[in-house]
Amino acid sequence: MKRLCLTLFVIPLLFGFSGTVAAADQESFKSEIFYQILVDRFNNGDNTLDDQINLEDPVAYHGGDLQGITDKLGHLKEMGYTTLVLSPIMENSAGGYHGYWIEDFYQVEDQFGTMADLQELVKEAHANDIKIVLEFVTNYVSENHSMTNNPDKRDWIRKSSDKKSFRWQEHTAKLNQSNPEVQDFLTKVADYWIEETNIDGYRFHGADKANQAFLDELTAHIRSNNPEFYLLGNIMDEESYNGSLTEDTALQAVENHALNEPMTKVFAKAGTPLTSIYDTWQSTGEQDGLSYLDTKYTARFTQKFQKNGRNNVTAWKLALTYLYTAPGAPLVYQGSEIPMGGNSFPENQQMIKWNSSDDELQKFTDRIGSLRSEFPALQHGDYEQVDSSGAMSVFKRSYEDETVFIAINNDTESQDVLLNSVASGKQLKGLLGDNLVRENENGKYRVGLPRETAEVYVVQNDAGLNWIVIVPIAAIFVTFVVGIIYLTRQQKKREAEV
Repeated sequence: MKRLCLTLFVIPLLFGFSGTVAAADQESFKSEIFYQILVDRFNNGDNTLDDQINLEDPVAYHGGDLQGITDKLGHLKEMGYTTLVLSPIMENSAGGYHGYWIEDFYQVEDQFGTMADLQELVKEAHANDIKIVLEFVTNYVSENHSMTNNPDKRDWIRKSSDKKSFRWQEHTAKLNQSNPEVQDFLTKVADYWIEETNIDGYRFHGADKANQAFLDELTAHIRSNNPEFYLLGNIMDEESYNGSLTEDTALQAVENHALNEPMTKVFAKAGTPLTSIYDTWQSTGEQDGLSYLDTKYTARFTQKFQKNGRNNVTAWKLALTYLYTAPGAPLVYQGSEIPMGGNSFPENQQMIKWNSSDDELQKFTDRIGSLRSEFPALQHGDYEQVDSSGAMSVFKRSYEDETVFIAINNDTESQDVLLNSVASGKQLKGLLGDNLVRENENGKYRVGLPRETAEVYVVQNDAGLNWIVIVPIAAIFVTFVVGIIYLTRQQKKREAEV
């Protein structure tokens, strides 16, 4: 009966959404710069919550909490991150620092703080123009959850055939999402956290492992009550995922796993052409999801390029330029702006080393984030690779009357490219290095960059020589020269008199 009621409630919504959200809403996530936070490994802001902490044990709590995130909101805003994606914060079994061993869907994990702490975090984040998205676990519960031993709820749990690819899966039981009572329970949980905390979105953990019919109903239900609410999906089995979630549900985006390997291979080693990234993007259907260089499940990107002897700032500048200007939205894993290294688990889940930050990298992260936010073409524009030379590529993004070119030279030597697609009478104004490219005598625009550098150009009308600036400078120079001549003559006159 509950399943019938939910279905009747959702059917009108499905006709309105046609299985997806409206086009404008579907695109809205592209305006964000997402920052992924593993709460326990981010920042310790409340030392009174340190009961289970053991820094020597990589699978124990290390002390990160909600207050610690609130304390760093100024830093995160300065870096240009607009949406924080928090790992699960619901009450877990002992040792569940990752958040996936849920024992109570209605309580905040004691090690992270209280509901009041979460509410304060959301309030302060909003005051800093930052959104908060919670990772919502709908597939699993702790093996110690009361429902797993309740005879009246034995059909709430089902035997799972999922391959246990991650350590956290060892102590979980899988929810039977075909059960109407389970569906009703999860729907109420979703509504509860929205109403209690005023969060801005959910990231559905293991969305590809959920009952797809139920996920369609749940996301449509959430969107009907919260039209601007972000609905993102996490993919556990990237090899078999077929892209159906953003087509058949109200989910707006999932991780673009296909691009991760070519991106990290290209920017981990100087001299590697960027064409493989663009070819992959085209061959996988030009998907506009959440692009990333590393996550809490992968080896750190910094670790990968350091093996090739590449400089931290150089590699990250090139990679971030691509990540922030390509289709979709960037998803940055915590500590990347430091930058932090580490192989796969547990090295990739260390507490952030806040005292090891690199000022140059942080300034660049802020700058490239500001450009992405300032120019709609970098968020929503058409995308094409217009030309390449060696390991340098130039990409073009156009949106309405705005055109931006992104030039990235990953080569070990200087490269240049001639652009034919820019109209006569224009100029390319560099936004990162203040470069300026004007039309040559053949009506073309030569974009040249030194080795391992990048530039973002906006197309403008050619302003010619800036006489407003040149005239005052020339006047000062002339005055200076006249003054020198005068003083020299006066000196010679005095010497002659003597």
